[in-house]
Amino acid sequence: MFPSMLDHYQVQLTRMLEAEQYGEAKGLLRFLLQCQGEDARHYEEWDSLLTWLDMAFPEDGHSGDGTGFLVAAPDKEEDEAAIREQLLNPPDQDEAYVNQVIYIMQNHPMIDQQILALERAAYIQSSDLNESIRNWLATQQVHPVVQFKALQCLRKRGAEGSLVLERLGETVELELDATPLSMDDFPSPVNRILERTEQVAEVDDPTLPHFARELWKESLQFLYGTAAYHWMLREDEDTVDYFAAALHLTLLLTVYGSANDDDIRDTYGITEGLRFRYEQACKALRQVAVLQQTGDDEPES
Repeated sequence: MFPSMLDHYQVQLTRMLEAEQYGEAKGLLRFLLQCQGEDARHYEEWDSLLTWLDMAFPEDGHSGDGTGFLVAAPDKEEDEAAIREQLLNPPDQDEAYVNQVIYIMQNHPMIDQQILALERAAYIQSSDLNESIRNWLATQQVHPVVQFKALQCLRKRGAEGSLVLERLGETVELELDATPLSMDDFPSPVNRILERTEQVAEVDDPTLPHFARELWKESLQFLYGTAAYHWMLREDEDTVDYFAAALHLTLLLTVYGSANDDDIRDTYGITEGLRFRYEQACKALRQVAVLQQTGDDEPES
């Protein structure tokens, strides 16, 4: 696993525990224990924490679907959403609070803090904030994931019109009100790629589809609006096949540290005629992995 991905999952685990989402925390710990190549002390810590959670909260265990992830009841999900909104949207939003949120959003060295500030910014009542975010994205070098979260923030705030900005070394023009807020918001071909990978991966390991979904969501945050993203939008099955194969290859490399490229291509029917497109899709996802590893936002040469 790449260092930045490990940091991301550690932050995610902390947030789950703070929110008392013990079932989700157990599922994430099981995933981390499957990953290869980490420091031995990490595995000891994860195993000890998982053992403690299993003993302390046995009711927050497997959901019965074979994935090991808790499926929360609808009322519990609604309660958690309401609590989260209260935390992100405090009643006292004076000028000092607004300025602090904007400063952290634009200047904090940690990406997760910038993202949290953007989540707070979605609730700020300020007529000038939309333009401030637009100018920041258009004129400053911003990490691709933070860019995507900022685009989501603008959509939540009701921003409209287009925005031109640099993403992975490309100049792209994006319609703000079309920014996906969830996986369901992405065009059908994007989700068909994920579904194809999930169907194949589940045969080998019933937990892999969940991790394929997480990896795909992370990749889309980097690639949204780029040339690689627009390739995904083609409606033909060949495009679904070669992107799904590239996602599966990246998934196996992420979880297990190795993968057989020939087997992947055979499984997804990647013929010699599709070989070039498949390799381009692999390169796009590898570029994301490199950026996650380095924490940089410069494209791979």
